[in-house]
Amino acid sequence: MPSLKPFRTIPELFSYLTTEFGNVPGKFLMYVKEEGKYRGISFKEFEEQTENFAFGLSSLRIKRGDKIAISSENRPEWVYSDMAILGLGGIDVPIYPSLTTDSEEFILNNSDSVGIIVSNKFQLNKVLKIWSNCKKIKFIIVFNEKDIEDNNISNVYSFKEVQEMGKKLKSNNRDLFKENIKLADENDLCTIIYTSGTTGEPKGVMLTNKNIISNVHSALDSIPISSDDVFLSFLPLCHIFERMGGYYTGFACAGSIYYAESIELISQNIIEVKPTIITTVPRLFERIYSKIIKNVEKEPVSKQKIFYWAIEVGKKYSQFKKENNIPLKLKIEHAIAEKLVFSKLKEKMGGRLRFFVSGGAALSREMGEFFEAIGILILEGYGLTESSPVIAANRLDDYKFGTVGKVMPGVQVKIAADGEILVKGPNVMSGYFKNKNETNEVIKNGWLHTGDIGVFDSDGFLMITDRKKHLFKTSSGKYIAPAPIENLFLTSKYIDQFVLIGNHRMFLSALIVPDFESIQEYADSHKITYLDIEDLIGKNEIYNLLDKEISSIQKKLANYERVRKFSILDKPFTIESGEITPSLKIKRKFVEERYAYLIEGMYFTGMEKNKP
Repeated sequence: MPSLKPFRTIPELFSYLTTEFGNVPGKFLMYVKEEGKYRGISFKEFEEQTENFAFGLSSLRIKRGDKIAISSENRPEWVYSDMAILGLGGIDVPIYPSLTTDSEEFILNNSDSVGIIVSNKFQLNKVLKIWSNCKKIKFIIVFNEKDIEDNNISNVYSFKEVQEMGKKLKSNNRDLFKENIKLADENDLCTIIYTSGTTGEPKGVMLTNKNIISNVHSALDSIPISSDDVFLSFLPLCHIFERMGGYYTGFACAGSIYYAESIELISQNIIEVKPTIITTVPRLFERIYSKIIKNVEKEPVSKQKIFYWAIEVGKKYSQFKKENNIPLKLKIEHAIAEKLVFSKLKEKMGGRLRFFVSGGAALSREMGEFFEAIGILILEGYGLTESSPVIAANRLDDYKFGTVGKVMPGVQVKIAADGEILVKGPNVMSGYFKNKNETNEVIKNGWLHTGDIGVFDSDGFLMITDRKKHLFKTSSGKYIAPAPIENLFLTSKYIDQFVLIGNHRMFLSALIVPDFESIQEYADSHKITYLDIEDLIGKNEIYNLLDKEISSIQKKLANYERVRKFSILDKPFTIESGEITPSLKIKRKFVEERYAYLIEGMYFTGMEKNKP
């Protein structure tokens, strides 16, 4: 459904929310966990917190066009800061709080940021280390007041200090912020988001109000969302997917947003919050699926049979439901499966979840069908930071697993001769900040060259094959798209991360990070003794376990797509180690270089087993 009221800029969205809902009793816009309980933040509090901070920024001489960075986990203050900066006509530069100081220094300097807002002492210390190298940074603002209680450094303020400064200025000029909001134009640059990039330095994607708001309206025209919806926010707000899908889109309908305490506590927060919509990435589904299967396999054989019977019933029911022709016998079986299995699984996800929205990476068809079978729909979409982000998405009444759905309203897509997906529309960025050459490389004649390979099926659904730069060719001349193959292996409860190798090689191999909890459980149940994880992955029994899993899974693949050898790693790929990006994409080139000795060993020593 469309937004409750049309708006063209993010500052207009702020005005609409605070004007229309400011005095509505019992209606809360956001919720935050404090002292063990979620506390509601009213529209009035949202207005006051944002305005006071905006006036405080004015006291620090922030003017239209100034860039201010934000490095923080998801929390209401992130939203207050964003709305205050944009309302003043400023431009915010979100930074992943997981980035290294070197990356942060590059972004602060490249973006010409004049200030930075951080969440806590850890983030503050990172900035203090590089402040002398960031010539344009005039001030640092810290959300957590207690983290700067002993601060004696000039131009470092707490969030509340800046708000107090704002209150003083506000008493003399009450309309300053409202007058600035009226100046907002849809073509104003409102954010520079630095792509994490799997190679090279990050690039600053320039997005205007029009870019983002056009995507918000397209999303609302495609997927029904209302003021009754409840969002659970845990994907980083510095990423455009969560910012547009879980923040601005939710606000446009006056829905409620709960902030998860942390990634580790998501399962607990889901039960507490009982969300109706969650925006997430496929990794969450893989983890939920793995946990479900682990728990099922601990049950007696009779209960295991009931579970797998119920899943098959759910899959059949979903298929007949699409055809509006459900046999009576299947309806009865589904009612039994719902009572015995599905209702319990849905309760663990809050009990009122309408659907998931998945993006950021490819969702396997098998994962989509499994969750549909238990009665929870995953709507997979596709997009880039450069397209604000959504290009295509599945709909509640028009979806197909294995695809990323149909093109969004107002967006044009065509497939180039080499298979690359090209995009045009109001959502396409204005360019890369201070990087005309790169801009001209990806935007040609108004068309954004996504770098993704895709095709439309006969029903108009877009299917992504792989990243253009990720496609590789074996020495026998066969082209390989690694992502679909990797996603297939990730359905195994024993595999946590999987990287396919084979460019210009005679056959495919893989680097595997096992699910350490699962292989430890396997070892304990089979009385396999080990000293530690490194010792465990070196055991023949674990190699044979994974070998059997791979053999079983890849029966569905063509001979040239099958993995012949693999190496088991004793630690996961992480952001901190530089092996994955903050948006959880694996840096293939980096990983292949780091583990070159293992890769070469698989091809040249005839080794059947490899470990670091």
